Amino acid sequence: MRLFLASYRFGTFADRLAGLVGAPGGRVAVIPNACDAWPAAWASAVASDLTPLRQHGYAPEVVDLRDYVGKPGELERHLRAFAMLWVRGGNTFVLRAQFARSGADSVLPALLAEDAVVYAGYSAGACLLAPDLHGLETMDDPAEVRPATGVEARWDGLGLVDRPLVVHLDSPTDPDGESARLLARYRTNGTAHWALTDDDVVLVDGDRTEVLRGRSPIGDDRLG
Repeated sequence: MRLFLASYRFGTFADRLAGLVGAPGGRVAVIPNACDAWPAAWASAVASDLTPLRQHGYAPEVVDLRDYVGKPGELERHLRAFAMLWVRGGNTFVLRAQFARSGADSVLPALLAEDAVVYAGYSAGACLLAPDLHGLETMDDPAEVRPATGVEARWDGLGLVDRPLVVHLDSPTDPDGESARLLARYRTNGTAHWALTDDDVVLVDGDRTEVLRGRSPIGDDRLG
């Protein structure tokens, strides 16, 4: 299993993602469904990811999970054509719902178990892989799920990593400091976690997991 989990896009480790993917210039499936609750911003959010991916030599193509609702077999066949899945940020609960509706929550684990693709997710796209989504409601609104997807919010993550991630520490994208408060709760409760600034990345390559730090750490106990 190959995972590249970031707080914001590449962090400061675009080179490590390239090494994880292998051959440069591969096709990348960009999955933007964490933004489905914000239709007015959807197109610009997608464009903001396509440009840096192209600048780094990838060939990105949008894969909208709404086109595969109830069609997991078709989704699996399509995703096998890509070297990497790029799952952008937004609302983690909306993203979780769209993974369930399309069957991506069963397709993705199977593809990763075969080492058929690299999964690169940032913000919501990284948080989705945790065992559980409780705590994220202070940053992502579960009430956006039903209007955007027609189903109720789910609180289980995909469970592809063994702990939650705290993203956007000390970031201008979190001006109210909700990430720091979530981190404090995890520390108080003794919950193992990964805490990431927008420079940091968790990289999983088979049995090896690395936490890549892009700048001076807030404190060693960020690892949980």
